[in-house]
Amino acid sequence: MANIIAILNQKGGVGKTTTAINLAAYLAQAGHSVLVVDADPQGNTTSGLGIDKNSLDTTLYDVLFLRSDLDKTIIETNTKNLYLLPANANLAGAEIELVAIDGRELKLKKNLEQLDYDYIFIDCPPSLGLLSVNALAAATDVLVPVQAEYYAMEGLSQLLSTIGQVRQALNPSLNLLGVVITLYDNRTSLSEQVKSELERHFGDKLFSTMIPRNIRLAEAPSFGKSIHEHDKWSKGARAYKALAKELERKLA
Repeated sequence: MANIIAILNQKGGVGKTTTAINLAAYLAQAGHSVLVVDADPQGNTTSGLGIDKNSLDTTLYDVLFLRSDLDKTIIETNTKNLYLLPANANLAGAEIELVAIDGRELKLKKNLEQLDYDYIFIDCPPSLGLLSVNALAAATDVLVPVQAEYYAMEGLSQLLSTIGQVRQALNPSLNLLGVVITLYDNRTSLSEQVKSELERHFGDKLFSTMIPRNIRLAEAPSFGKSIHEHDKWSKGARAYKALAKELERKLA
């Protein structure tokens, strides 16, 4: 059975997409079969993996509403063993259209159950709407990226409450895999304060690997590449490689 990991935080700009792309790329590099599901209507994961999101014939939207089969929609990326279920702006309509459908929270789960990968990463939108609930209902685990900034803790209690509600109503085995600190700057006392606060709240659920602020990491998506392809010797690349190994150990 695949490890299905929803990467979720309702705040934008915390590194969800960067984390989805680069964890997936390093696990694929290690020989695992990996699928990334772009569940965000912005389609940043799709373009970040080098796919023109505006030229796609079918996307996750078509799969959810039975307008296309998974095998016709999943595409290969430039990285061996790494596949993508893409998204574009069409997915924005799904939040409204799903409301009228029976079993609306389980549409993604029913599709992903058919698949045979070692790891499936779901890049969630920056909201706690029906697309995110679908991701949580389908997932075995949740990974929460948290930015090392002043308002880091804001909204986390609401996020944890949503995870608890999904666990209770839809997915009793859903596991909080952990919290990963992103955009970390060891030169600032604020980053250290955020780290201490997260350690106090989450204990061993906080990943020891932290993702630094890194120019090479920030510019990689504009080239449609993972950080390994763009600059595998950068600080950001070394951090995501270490995070992928830590994630493997946690799931072993």
